[in-house]
Amino acid sequence: MLKQRLITALVLLGILALAVSATSPWPFLLFIALACACASFEWLRLTLGARSLWSGVCALMLFGLTVWQTSVWLGDEIKLSLGLKSVLVAAVLAWVLLLLPSLLQAQVTKPVGRLRNSLAAVVILYATWAALACWYLQRGAVFVVSLLIVIWVADIAAYFAGRAFGRHKLAPSISPGKTLEGALAGVVGVVVWLVGSAHWPQTFAAELLTQWSWVGLILAAVVLALFSIAGDLYESLLKRRAGVKDSSQLLPGHGGVYDRIDAVVAVVPLAFLLLEARTW
Repeated sequence: MLKQRLITALVLLGILALAVSATSPWPFLLFIALACACASFEWLRLTLGARSLWSGVCALMLFGLTVWQTSVWLGDEIKLSLGLKSVLVAAVLAWVLLLLPSLLQAQVTKPVGRLRNSLAAVVILYATWAALACWYLQRGAVFVVSLLIVIWVADIAAYFAGRAFGRHKLAPSISPGKTLEGALAGVVGVVVWLVGSAHWPQTFAAELLTQWSWVGLILAAVVLALFSIAGDLYESLLKRRAGVKDSSQLLPGHGGVYDRIDAVVAVVPLAFLLLEARTW
């Protein structure tokens, strides 16, 4: 299993590296469009049921919408319309008002709110794509990768610290393997990464520091780390309620695409608002 996970991870990282380094923006934008479409298919299968046709229909519609938006941006000025800004705000509100409260209740046997959770999935995934695509086109690959490292640092630090020092369960009914010690390590890791990378030009942290003070940067790091953990926990809650181990078997050794980007879809829309909303 470990060998399979490693091979899949290396292949995905290779594809990502090729996409971000391509001379045309299309490969990366299509890569994240496909990732969000696959994740929407898997997410909606968890909320609507494995046999629902709507999961496939919505995934295709989302992919078509992102490809169309890409062609618009590449053929014209790259800017966010009022509609896209509303989607980004709605995505963050969906997390704060709908999805995060469900984690506090931690009712793993409660039926999934099919309509509201499904609508939230589509909005959040489209907002995630729009934020990453817009940033890639306007700020470049270094900026986007430096943001994605926030999620990777939170995940890796939490995993290894939890295994080494974890004693207190974070959410035992949702994800028994996660610990408070691991979560704290994830938060500290993100703070260290953002404070350190703020000294490098063209990174997410450097741009965030221009909008906020050092105190604001550290507070943002804490909030983003908590959202990263929450995104992971929310998907675990959905899988518990659906009675499945993985969102799909698309990625050998890793489960589904949603399993890989569950924290990304929680962090990216919020990160976008923290950096860009003050200029709207």
